[in-house]
Amino acid sequence: MIDVRGTSYTHELRSRTPEHEGRFGDDFEAVMGDTSVHRSTIGCVIPAYNEEESIAGVIEALLGQTRVPDVIHVVVNNTSDATVRIASRFSGPHEVLTELGEQFTEVFVHDIGKNPDKKVGALNYGYSLVEGYDYLLGVDGDTVADSRAVEYLEAEAVSDTRIGGISAIYTIDDKPIRGGVARFLIAGQRTQFAAFNLQNMLRGRNMAVLGGQFSIFSTTALRDAMVQNHQSTPWVKDSEVEDSLLSLQIKSAGYLTKISPVARADVGGMTTLSAYDAQQVKWTYGAIELMWPGQRGDTKGQPFHPNLRLRWFENVGMLTNLFVRVAFLALLAGSLSVGAFVFSPWWLIPPAVAMLLNLRIARTMQNVNRTDILFAVLFLPAEVFMWVRISHFVRSWSRFLSRKKVDNWAMQAKAERGGGLGHWVPMLVLVAVAVALAVIWMLVGPTMQSSILWVGWPIVGVVTVLQTLMMFSKLVRRQHGFKV
Repeated sequence: MIDVRGTSYTHELRSRTPEHEGRFGDDFEAVMGDTSVHRSTIGCVIPAYNEEESIAGVIEALLGQTRVPDVIHVVVNNTSDATVRIASRFSGPHEVLTELGEQFTEVFVHDIGKNPDKKVGALNYGYSLVEGYDYLLGVDGDTVADSRAVEYLEAEAVSDTRIGGISAIYTIDDKPIRGGVARFLIAGQRTQFAAFNLQNMLRGRNMAVLGGQFSIFSTTALRDAMVQNHQSTPWVKDSEVEDSLLSLQIKSAGYLTKISPVARADVGGMTTLSAYDAQQVKWTYGAIELMWPGQRGDTKGQPFHPNLRLRWFENVGMLTNLFVRVAFLALLAGSLSVGAFVFSPWWLIPPAVAMLLNLRIARTMQNVNRTDILFAVLFLPAEVFMWVRISHFVRSWSRFLSRKKVDNWAMQAKAERGGGLGHWVPMLVLVAVAVALAVIWMLVGPTMQSSILWVGWPIVGVVTVLQTLMMFSKLVRRQHGFKV
């Protein structure tokens, strides 16, 4: 590892205006017209838990920014690897020479040891160190930002005092990924990120979730959100999705939550089924808590909050996907068993529209590659990935409705270490349901079987037509030149 303390960095000069910037409107071009003067102070906080493989790259990317944060605090918590030792190599002052002029920053590494509040505790510890700055830049310990990301985020935040926070565009760098399952999962996650980012872009760049991976927050907005919610810290420990809850609170305090059209960052992806399952179940479970009317624990359900509309659409969409697939397979098996199956070419339209939509989403990626295109057009990879996502959806709602107390943070950490078999439960349940339906089908008489097919197929057909129309509307919707 290279010791970079006291090292000077010189950045290659690149055009200040992206080639597609004009499509975003003159307002954004005006914002980015002059970034030569630092008009604010930025304190960066990096919560780190067992990040020995990535922490050096994260800090190097921050020191390589055209706009370097004024201070960088690495807050290491509950770690059992060499994160502290590796991060400490960067400790100390750094003089950085960029195209925006000579800049100074200092890196501090804090090992807070055992911390029951995990990432939330690390973030709040970091906030206490930078609350006197104008902006808090939150960066995950596995997120590597593009060299102009901080510059772009700061410029837009400074341009409009209504902005409480801005998120970068997230994707996953798939070049170092090896192994069939890992590459499949990363391809699916890249598509998932792209679709989510694009949805937020097309909603006036209003970001539903200021993800902790790489977002800048106005400390004034954080203080206002804390006062309004009677909190002593910005992040609270009783939510599974601390970033989503804080985004809701900032929005409720009267601020805007935005996504930048140009600031970019590569985040760490999940390369195993168990790790991806645990992450998605935690995120979905936490989102359900925010959506659910009433009070669960100390997290108040806010079903009509504007930041949660996208969440409702996602959950309704997943429920529809589950119903259509399970019902179609059940009716198909039933029809084949009594010799009543008749193929119709109309059935090819929904998967064709789905493939075209996936292809269009892939082509909006800034760094689209052959794997992304193949994932979209081959249909089978995207279909398998949808079943994986459906399993997360089912597990999340089952866990929520059972009211069983589970430490989803601990389960995700365990899964990332290679432990846990819970991700296989939905498949076992699906097999059990299939066996039960087969037994019931054989027990009912021919008249009942015909009635089920006669009623079932039209219902599935109507739902599928409506779902296809929704996909088609997304397919033909203008995307205004956005690249995710």
